[in-house]
Amino acid sequence: MRRYMAGLVGMIVMIGVMASPTQAQEEAKPIPVVASFSVLADMIEQIGGDHVEVTSLVGPDSDSHAYSPSPRDARRIKQAQLVVFNGLQLEGWMARLLEAGDYGGVKVIASQGVATREDIEVEQEGHAAHAHDDHHHGDADPHAWLDAQRGKQYVINIRDGLIEADPAHAADYRKQADAYLAELETLDQEIHRLIETIPENQRLVVTNHDAFGYFGDAYGIRFLSPLGINTAAAPSARVMAQLIDTLREQGVKALFHENITNPSLIDQLAEESGLPIAGTLYSGALAREGEASHYSGMLRHNTRVIHEALGNTE
Repeated sequence: MRRYMAGLVGMIVMIGVMASPTQAQEEAKPIPVVASFSVLADMIEQIGGDHVEVTSLVGPDSDSHAYSPSPRDARRIKQAQLVVFNGLQLEGWMARLLEAGDYGGVKVIASQGVATREDIEVEQEGHAAHAHDDHHHGDADPHAWLDAQRGKQYVINIRDGLIEADPAHAADYRKQADAYLAELETLDQEIHRLIETIPENQRLVVTNHDAFGYFGDAYGIRFLSPLGINTAAAPSARVMAQLIDTLREQGVKALFHENITNPSLIDQLAEESGLPIAGTLYSGALAREGEASHYSGMLRHNTRVIHEALGNTE
């Protein structure tokens, strides 16, 4: 009997040892996370590391304004443990998609707690002077990530969502988020230093649509565009004529394409004004490869391209 019991205990121990690797693999398996667009997907990967498997619904060089979800996207949502989206009316299709996917997991609105341009305007007496001629009332400006300081709030929100969805790796998420926050703080200071070398009267940028208001407010640049906040809008002939007059009157030095919009409007402005096109700026999506394929690199790229076109390089 003793020999039987000893053998039985030994078998139980062996089964436990054999089961341990599988259990460990399950615990190490990354959690599925869905991001609405590529900027958020990169932030999640920077904070989540090996603990996350991220799907971006709107890919690099693609426009969230014009996106149309598919049944496959609804299935991805249903399987996710965490869904991250910008809010501020950027993803008008997200509520329908969450309902179609019958999603009951953790949701993060990445812009939660960010001071919007509209909030700041309401606080100003008389709603008076606007820093940007191309700002349109009635439209929320969702592009808050283009200011690195506001981007830090995105990081905090995503960190907290990851911890809620996967508390077992909370310490890793906190550590990686802290390092990312420090990187963005340094980047913010670098952007300020570089933009400050451009003479104030030359800090005027013309690009396709009104996406860069937060960048302009944060770093002291004025942006003009033929399109409003939504890329689906089309400028009238009157708006285009006024913009060309403004380019000539204010001594604009260069025009810029934007990666998610049709370049034809800027090409038309370049042809009619005689101004050069200085490069491409990234706003609502990352690049597929290169420096602008990461959030911090995108901000660094935009700053460098603007500085090279408008400033006196040292």
